[in-house]
Amino acid sequence: MSLKLYIDGDAFPNLLKPALLRAIERLKLATFVVANKRINIGSSQYITYIVVDAGPDEADNRIVEMVEKGDLVITADIPLADRVIAKKAHAVDHRGGIFTVANIKNYLAMRDLMQGLRDTGEVTGGPPALKQKDVQDFVNQLDKFLTKALRK
Repeated sequence: MSLKLYIDGDAFPNLLKPALLRAIERLKLATFVVANKRINIGSSQYITYIVVDAGPDEADNRIVEMVEKGDLVITADIPLADRVIAKKAHAVDHRGGIFTVANIKNYLAMRDLMQGLRDTGEVTGGPPALKQKDVQDFVNQLDKFLTKALRK
């Protein structure tokens, strides 16, 4: 199995970049950073940067087009995670949460509920700012996932 890593580069937190780059280098992990503008995770022979046309789902569409069974996608985009899971790939968010077949529909329902509230003028606010604990949770989950996946 040659696991590939895809990063939804749009809104990828700067705090996660150093740890992610270390993991990519340590594991020699083929990585694709896809976004509608140049996103720099760092310099590595294992990272390919893909800039897509501007548009709301262009990066998502490219990731879904490229991802294969067993690959890992890092994204906070719940509809993208749903599409990735449908292709039997894996998705993790910026805080270390794993999207799965068992939980993705609940995430989608909550997202739609919150969007509905915002559409009616309700001020719901966004997610809290990323904290060092979130970075550690992300690093731990990524390491756990990659160790298990690469052992197979």
